[in-house]
Amino acid sequence: MIQRRALATALAAGIALPRVAAAAAADWQRSLGYPTGWGPNRSWTDKDYRIGNYSGGYEAMFRARPIAAPAQASPLAAASADNLKAFAPVAASAADYLKAWPVTGLLIARKGQVLLESYQFERKPEMRMTSWSMAKSVTSLLLGICLDRGLVRSMDDMPQMYVDELKGTLHGGIALRHLANMSSGAAILHERDNPTIYPRAFTGGNTDLEAVVRGWNAVQEPPGTRYNYNELCPLTIGMVIRQVTGQPLASFCEEVLWRPLGAEGDASWLCDSKGKEFNCIGFGARLRDWARLGQLIAQNGTIEGHQVVSKKWIDECASWSAADAQGRHGTAMRYFGYKNFFWHPKPDGSWMMMNGHHGQRVLVDRVTQTVLVQTAVEAEGPWQAQLLQIFGAATKVGLPA
Repeated sequence: MIQRRALATALAAGIALPRVAAAAAADWQRSLGYPTGWGPNRSWTDKDYRIGNYSGGYEAMFRARPIAAPAQASPLAAASADNLKAFAPVAASAADYLKAWPVTGLLIARKGQVLLESYQFERKPEMRMTSWSMAKSVTSLLLGICLDRGLVRSMDDMPQMYVDELKGTLHGGIALRHLANMSSGAAILHERDNPTIYPRAFTGGNTDLEAVVRGWNAVQEPPGTRYNYNELCPLTIGMVIRQVTGQPLASFCEEVLWRPLGAEGDASWLCDSKGKEFNCIGFGARLRDWARLGQLIAQNGTIEGHQVVSKKWIDECASWSAADAQGRHGTAMRYFGYKNFFWHPKPDGSWMMMNGHHGQRVLVDRVTQTVLVQTAVEAEGPWQAQLLQIFGAATKVGLPA
């Protein structure tokens, strides 16, 4: 996953890392127009198909629910000439970075002003870019809205209090807090067990993600003991959100998040065979709308003066009490913290990060309200440290206006 040692070194030293060429030099099948669909041996993550599949192709391969944008988008305009001039040194570093790595889209904005927006591999602004695990952070925002509205009473409640089908199961009896912090106590390993979970819950011919959640009952340790990243935690919370809202996640998202956000394009959420959103991954949206989600977080849950999700929830996602100390920076991981499906590169919670497989990132600095969005198709090499270095430099630029 993340090259944690390299990331920490870059952040601490503030120095440029050597540019390692070209994960970008791989053959991404440009001559074939960046094909989509199932790869050889029915692989859905075949390297030669990633460009196309990660920018809309999956919607033709799996069932997907649409999430409609409103008629009017919220402002996300180009920065002034003076601000672009002040940002030019960071933009130059970003241009070098883009030449070296298989990044499909990169956008940096502050307070609704776009300072940099670039696409590679013939990707276009109107394309929906898949999120992989950034979808977990979208789930977090929806959970926060459920709490704001009283649909969920407390993070210390258990899913079985809301979902009858989870009564008597392991995940039904784990507090929402521990599920959102990836500390369920279930006997599960992300790398080992995903090849079992995914065919049954998403990629197979007759999938049922809720049956997988109900059927996974092996215990490793008491809930809240330690951080242990896995897909069943967000899937369980997705079941709760569907139950308390009486809606598919996509419909609830459209009503309470996507339309109030002022998204400029429709989004989508991939589903299992029964039409239940596979909400640990599968959310697709335009690069600019990922930036709007970052802006929402940077502005403490508000867009255009409208409170979409409470500041209380954003603050909760960026702080640790004794009840969730296992997620603190340096405890969950040596160089990162984790809380409510958000990653934290800094101990004080001032940087919040959505993090997805193969380089999908939304980085938010709550102090300067700077947002960086990246979509990509590979995560090998030390380029991730360079990305955090670029973001750090972006937050330090003093803009004239």
